[in-house]
Amino acid sequence: MTASKSSRARNARMAAQAAARSGTVVKNGSAARSGTAKPAGTAKAGGTAKPAGTATGDRSGRDQGPNGAARNGAAARGTRTIAVGDEPAERGPAPWLQIATFVLALAGLGVSIYLTIAHFTESALAGCSESGLVNCTKVTTSPESYVFGIPVAVLGLAFFVFAAVVMSPWAWRSSRREIHLARIASLVVGIGFVLYLVYAELFTIGSICLYCTSVHVITFLLFVLTAFAAAAWGLKPGAPWKLVPDRQPE
Repeated sequence: MTASKSSRARNARMAAQAAARSGTVVKNGSAARSGTAKPAGTAKAGGTAKPAGTATGDRSGRDQGPNGAARNGAAARGTRTIAVGDEPAERGPAPWLQIATFVLALAGLGVSIYLTIAHFTESALAGCSESGLVNCTKVTTSPESYVFGIPVAVLGLAFFVFAAVVMSPWAWRSSRREIHLARIASLVVGIGFVLYLVYAELFTIGSICLYCTSVHVITFLLFVLTAFAAAAWGLKPGAPWKLVPDRQPE
């Protein structure tokens, strides 16, 4: 029996030494399972290390797309830019300019018709003074009321007939460059003729005619608006246009 106990004690010592070499802890006479303890946060074999306490499903308002690119779930910031093709584009200059020039041309045409009738019927102009600085009869019967043997009233009538056509919204919306060039050229000639008539009234005749002055003012306004249209929309304003707001960064 003594030999048996000695043999068991020797075997226990040998097992303890073997366990100590392999890192196995002996407790209550039995060897602990071999292997090392895994500290918290250690990655599994073949995986990526994740710190302890990190939420795997954490999303800060951003989702991951199929290709791994971050995609913002909120609405795009800023105003959406409207493309020209989204809605029918306007043609020609702004509608207010088309209407204003057309109305002015019709007004000038009406005054020119009245002056032409009064010239050939030799009737007095209604509401116009016959003496002093304002003297319509003196102006309309003066030698300066003819240019190259043609009455100025007739020339004004022809000018405003043409102006009523080229100032119409249909002409403004035309894509033909010739129409817009003819409009500008006619206004340049018209404003030059107006300057000559104003000079003749003030320095040669010494009187002015209210109806003639109204025609001069209308011609000047048409010249200014046409020049503005050419500067703002170019020499071919009949092309489609649309105001598009600037795209803001998303």
